[in-house]
Amino acid sequence: MQKLTRIITLSVALTVVSGCSYVGVYKRDIPQGNLVTQEMVSQLQPGMTQEQVTYVMGRPLLEAPFDSRQWDYVYRLDKAYGGVEQRRVTLTFDDTGRLINLEQQGDLSRELPVSTDGGVGPAVEGTDPLDALPSSGQPTPMLERTPESQPVIMTE
Repeated sequence: MQKLTRIITLSVALTVVSGCSYVGVYKRDIPQGNLVTQEMVSQLQPGMTQEQVTYVMGRPLLEAPFDSRQWDYVYRLDKAYGGVEQRRVTLTFDDTGRLINLEQQGDLSRELPVSTDGGVGPAVEGTDPLDALPSSGQPTPMLERTPESQPVIMTE
């Protein structure tokens, strides 16, 4: 009986300790918002129209709900094994839609680790998703659509 109690106690203790141990969990960087760089901000000049600013910076993440003259471009990078980096550019326009003020927060001059891995993921619109798959060395059948939208299998 005493041996059974020791075995149960030992197994419960090992279970509790193994549940609390840190083996290692894969984390990845989480970028959110508008990517804002110093190069983009340096192209902005007072007097630019909202359309010109949109061409340089893209659409803003936030437009002030009570004042459409203020646009906020916010970029936040939550680093997997580090802190959080945040950049913010606030643009203010006059009543005619011309840029009059620019405010920056965060270090825009530093390079950001933007992932450009070419892994299999969502296909770019207008491309064939089968082109992203690795080749096995054998000829792959090509699908061709007929006017009746029926696929026809052709070999190369």
